[in-house]
Amino acid sequence: MNLTNKNIWITGASSGIGKALAIEISKYKPTLILSSRNNNELLKTKNICEKNGAKCFIQLLDLSKPHEIKQIADTIINKFDKIDILINNGGISQRSLAEETNINIDRNIMEINFFGNISLTKAVLPNMIKNKSGQILTVSSIVGKFGFPLRSAYSASKHALHGFYESLRAEVEKKHNIKVKIIIPGRIKTNISYNSIQKDGTKYNKMDEGQEKGMTAEKCAKKIIKAIKKNKKEILIGKKELIMVYIRIFFPRIFYNIVNKIKTT
Repeated sequence: MNLTNKNIWITGASSGIGKALAIEISKYKPTLILSSRNNNELLKTKNICEKNGAKCFIQLLDLSKPHEIKQIADTIINKFDKIDILINNGGISQRSLAEETNINIDRNIMEINFFGNISLTKAVLPNMIKNKSGQILTVSSIVGKFGFPLRSAYSASKHALHGFYESLRAEVEKKHNIKVKIIIPGRIKTNISYNSIQKDGTKYNKMDEGQEKGMTAEKCAKKIIKAIKKNKKEILIGKKELIMVYIRIFFPRIFYNIVNKIKTT
């Protein structure tokens, strides 16, 4: 997949994996549509990407308001004619026990991570079908492969993405030549734990110990782009924590013993 001169829309582009992806992809001189809720941080991403030779456009986007997404997507498509690659990276994480978490927090996480995500895909998909080409990437997590303490709603939202995008791939890949890829990061050193929400909706404001030692967002972005070019359908990215995915599949009893020993206080 040649990234040069492509129209590429990235959500969550103001920080973390999304920002690192935008900067790395910008070296191929595409047209980038950069989205998140934070205009100031998007401007910083835009400035770096333009120095690398990319054309950049900022589109503010709030994934917690899926009802606004169709109109925004129509505006972008009218402006750029088509979207070649959509990277659904925007989202929010969680640090709270299921029993203590208000149901409204669960709904909010699902609204952003699942409904906001697929609303944008559904809004862009007709344009890709019309053009008989395109790529849709969604950023999941290894906890989209298994449950994990303090992540009940977050894990559920990522599981839901796997179900949706695997189904979508079966519908559009052969029929419409649209590639669907699921990116599955492990521990990546970003601000995701800082911005995670707790049982009452307040920010966690801490860096997880494991995440502190995780792969850099820049290295993660390079691996994602390499996998895009190889047309991989699932892209597992991380360090030794990825072994948990395989332990869960092949040695479930060991997996349950490990997870049950994780401290939640």
